[in-house]
Amino acid sequence: MIDFIMVPAVMTIITLGVYKLFELFVCKKERIMLIEKMDERGLFPRMDVPKLCGSSFSFAALKIGCLLVGMGLGILLGYLICYATVPDYFTANRDWMYRETVSLIYGACVLGVGGIGLIAAFIIELKLSKK
Repeated sequence: MIDFIMVPAVMTIITLGVYKLFELFVCKKERIMLIEKMDERGLFPRMDVPKLCGSSFSFAALKIGCLLVGMGLGILLGYLICYATVPDYFTANRDWMYRETVSLIYGACVLGVGGIGLIAAFIIELKLSKK
């Protein structure tokens, strides 16, 4: 029933894996640069060296949490819409048109509410970063 989500999920996992691999090599080069620029008097790097790998506080958990909550609410909303609008939703003898309609409703709800979750995470991140 939710076979449509496997391809985007696998592609997301692969994309994030490749991104994190590249980020690992970039941060390694940054660490080597910081070690080379250390002051001879102490062990601490100079404070004017910019950070390349992001800020010290990451909002990744907030983004992933809001996305997953949004996807869960999207699946629930899709179920409620299918239950209320698609006739014979629980019978096993559904033809092609019903399966495609249900797939479209679930996909649209998951993507729509998941996007709303990401927008909510962005707004929360903006409010927290101002403080």
